[in-house]
Amino acid sequence: MDGEITPEEVATLVEDDADVRIVDIRPEGAYVQGHIPGSENVPFAALTRDVERFAGAEHVVTVCPHGQSSVQAANLIASYEGVDADATVQSMAGGLVAWDGDLETADTGEREADEGPEAPF
Repeated sequence: MDGEITPEEVATLVEDDADVRIVDIRPEGAYVQGHIPGSENVPFAALTRDVERFAGAEHVVTVCPHGQSSVQAANLIASYEGVDADATVQSMAGGLVAWDGDLETADTGEREADEGPEAPF
């Protein structure tokens, strides 16, 4: 693993449409409620089974709610033999609670980052 990357740096990568794979490791239900635009969902529990998806990736950033589990996920991805030794694998520091950008949702497209989840009633 190549350490942590700030949410601001991730936002710049997203804005610049950089060749980066942003991997949200939360459960699918949390992911569909709001995620970093362009990110993909690979729940942590499925990561060991699906790690081969990252073979050939040049830059991978893992994301979780608070930036702790994503460190473990980044370590797992970086240790996979199919990931090139020159690839950059990072964890987003502070997780989604530190993300100031908009979030993309499965049903509505985008919502403001500081909006809470919709009330269930």
